[in-house]
Amino acid sequence: MMSIVCVYNNKTILEEYLLKSLKKQTSKYELILVDNRKNKYSSAANALNHGARKAHGNYIVFAHQDIYFSQNSWLDRTEKCLSTLNNIGIVGVAGKTTDSLVRSNIKQGIIPVDVTPYKLEKVELASTLDECLFIIPRNVFKKYELNEKICPDWHLYCVDYVYNIKNKKYNTYLIPTELEHRSKGASMSEGYYDTLPNLQKKYMKEKIIRTCMGDWFTFIPVSIQRKIKKYKQY
Repeated sequence: MMSIVCVYNNKTILEEYLLKSLKKQTSKYELILVDNRKNKYSSAANALNHGARKAHGNYIVFAHQDIYFSQNSWLDRTEKCLSTLNNIGIVGVAGKTTDSLVRSNIKQGIIPVDVTPYKLEKVELASTLDECLFIIPRNVFKKYELNEKICPDWHLYCVDYVYNIKNKKYNTYLIPTELEHRSKGASMSEGYYDTLPNLQKKYMKEKIIRTCMGDWFTFIPVSIQRKIKKYKQY
């Protein structure tokens, strides 16, 4: 059985997307909802850890409120896929492998379109993952929770987990699965840039931090890199 953990702040979107699609699933699951409509939780890591500690499934699926499982057998298929993988630390549905290209088979937007032209033909080892949906084996989560100190906001908590769990000698994977994400996936705030320096310091030896919103050198201040990226856009 898989446990679905979702932090939500909009009950209408939650019901129209995640809950509606879960009701169509052909396999049993455990649903753990974390209500943040009153901003009880200060960060995604804090809220998701709170929910995941209650999980009983073999795998914990961390999903945004606007995820829609377009396949009724998504949970069953995904669990079977996971059972074939070795030494799982974390698994995602969108991310990067060995270069700067975001790869995924999912669709995004109210009128769903491909999130990227770079598709996955098979399971790949990942260098970073997107936060829209990711999976951690419960036995791994019990040892290593999401880092609330390094990620005190609503960004980069999955990226931090990828780098941390790889250092613990676990594998990180991208799977070629299909689902829909209502958001266009471009949600940015200053919290993203406030958290980046924490990752730079923690993973200085990596030289570069890959994220789905851009790659960042660990040895150059974020403020300087932002100016360079902005200049290149013109």
